[in-house]
Amino acid sequence: MVGKPKKETALHELRVNYTKGQLIESEIPAEPFPLFHSWLDDARQSEIMEPNAMVLSTIRDGKPSARVLLLKGLDERGFVFFTNYLSHKGEEIALNPEGALTFFWDKLERQVRVEGSLTRISEEESTQYFHSRPKMSQIGAWVSNQSSVIESRDILEEKFRMLQEKFEAIDPVPKPPYWGGYLLTPRQIEFWQGREGRLHDRILYFHEKESWAKCRLSP
Repeated sequence: MVGKPKKETALHELRVNYTKGQLIESEIPAEPFPLFHSWLDDARQSEIMEPNAMVLSTIRDGKPSARVLLLKGLDERGFVFFTNYLSHKGEEIALNPEGALTFFWDKLERQVRVEGSLTRISEEESTQYFHSRPKMSQIGAWVSNQSSVIESRDILEEKFRMLQEKFEAIDPVPKPPYWGGYLLTPRQIEFWQGREGRLHDRILYFHEKESWAKCRLSP
């Protein structure tokens, strides 16, 4: 006898009670980067598939534009990612070099929001990272005119085969001139830790007189 299909839970009934952590001012550092490094390490150890995944939000014609990218560098300057400069996001950054990053680690019940300005990193730094990538990824950067309209996937695969032959004996593959990295220099970084009863912890770090200050935000 076939049983009745399980009733799907309605969206408004989906709930998670957050119980895995807390953010207490006396227990966190004076500046945000040590805390971010600690949280990123926790995410890497928690078996999240892409712990460095983030949403990059930019502005085009006064409207928000967002997509998921991977964080590829982090130091005292800020956050680094790589892309095609001629892509939609590259065009948006050229017109308005302001951006935001959002990290969400569901297994840890944590979110980080970063806001700041975007600038290109040096050609030397971009080239160094490009040559660290797998060769297929290097060739892929030459294949894709990112964000442009194409008639079919066959076009991509044929172009990839042609360039694979072209670069077969070339190591390293040269970096395309339209490909490289961006640095987001943060003005503020907000750390969010889920708590019971939706009384979440939100700690905002912000620049004040060329140094970092912090405050607690209401959930």
